[in-house]
Amino acid sequence: MNRARDWLEQAEYNLRHAQASLGLGDYAWACFAAQQAAEAALKGLHLAHGQVAWGHSILDLLTTLPANLNVPDDLVDAGKILDKYYIPTRYPDAHPAGPAARHYVAREAEEAVRLAAQVLEFARSHV
Repeated sequence: MNRARDWLEQAEYNLRHAQASLGLGDYAWACFAAQQAAEAALKGLHLAHGQVAWGHSILDLLTTLPANLNVPDDLVDAGKILDKYYIPTRYPDAHPAGPAARHYVAREAEEAVRLAAQVLEFARSHV
């Protein structure tokens, strides 16, 4: 259980980093850090339920949780959105031109932070 709690604690740090990046206007990085927060939270949740989870897809991490956790549909939708921030937020060749940082706006980052917080809350409530 301690390792599960370590993952949740890391998720909290990642979410704080996302919030700070949002405040700095670094929207691409806020989106990525939010995705990382959700990923860490779900890996902790898997560990708390005796599973080892690999990979980076929030959607996959949600849909492979034990059935008794009853993952809400809106959380599955959140996973689909957050998955889009794993790669293109970091690489300048993921967009038609220019660095990734020029391709994200406050609204996206705010949503990513909000969705990651929801995932983290779900994980906390089931650990």
